[in-house]
Amino acid sequence: MFPELETKRLILRKIVENDAGEILECFSDEDVLRYYGQKSLESIDQVKGIIENFSKGYEEKQLIKWGIQLKGNEKLLGTIGFQEWSSEHKKANISYALFPEHWNKGYATEAVHEAISYGFHELQYNRIGAIVFTQNSGSIALLSKVGFKKEGTLREYLYQNNIPFDTYVYSLLRGEAKI
Repeated sequence: MFPELETKRLILRKIVENDAGEILECFSDEDVLRYYGQKSLESIDQVKGIIENFSKGYEEKQLIKWGIQLKGNEKLLGTIGFQEWSSEHKKANISYALFPEHWNKGYATEAVHEAISYGFHELQYNRIGAIVFTQNSGSIALLSKVGFKKEGTLREYLYQNNIPFDTYVYSLLRGEAKI
């Protein structure tokens, strides 16, 4: 059974086929993708395939991706999840994206805090990592705020619009987490 998480203001829930339009809107937004390292999504069918892959990835314990919504409102604010999940090595990387109109309201911090708590307590991760474009000051501040530590720089690690970008590697260990 897919886990649904709840915070003071948010619900983190399974992404379903009915969310395809909102996922397409989010991941075709130039501002959202600026530091995401992903090409713009182009069609509902493409998104439906991705949603199906989310379900398969969860069943195979390779990834988990939640839709983020405000309590009392079914519209998605964005997504959050873990990928590169390794049960053997007790680790995963976190990623998240919110629509720009929901930036700077504390929603991402709230969602990240709840997701990492779930990762450490329920999934038994020892390490949660994050790969962040060096220019992404918002994500850098968020990760630092919740306790992640910068480990180093990956030079020209991700391409966005055919341009290579350096990224930082951040991590949070179970023993360091304030959850």
